[in-house]
Amino acid sequence: MATDQTPQTAGFAEVSRTLVAIAAEVVTGVQRAVVGPDNMRTASDNAWSAIEADRARAAARAETSRAVAAIVATRPRRTRSAARHRARTAAAPVR
Repeated sequence: MATDQTPQTAGFAEVSRTLVAIAAEVVTGVQRAVVGPDNMRTASDNAWSAIEADRARAAARAETSRAVAAIVATRPRRTRSAARHRARTAAAPVR
């Protein structure tokens, strides 16, 4: 399949890719120099951190749900008839 890229467009894309590759190598080199080669983060380190963060968020959500359920369970229930009775007695004229 032929592409419709002009030489100028293809050159721009190639230069862009080259600049990104060089920038990535510079960042990696700086990281290696700052933290040391033994402390470099890997993709599996990043994935494990994401899994731990997801688990922590799920635990926090579950704890919040349990707390809300406990609050709802301890509150006295208001029935409709009690609400109507209060409304009637509040609106009744004083004798």
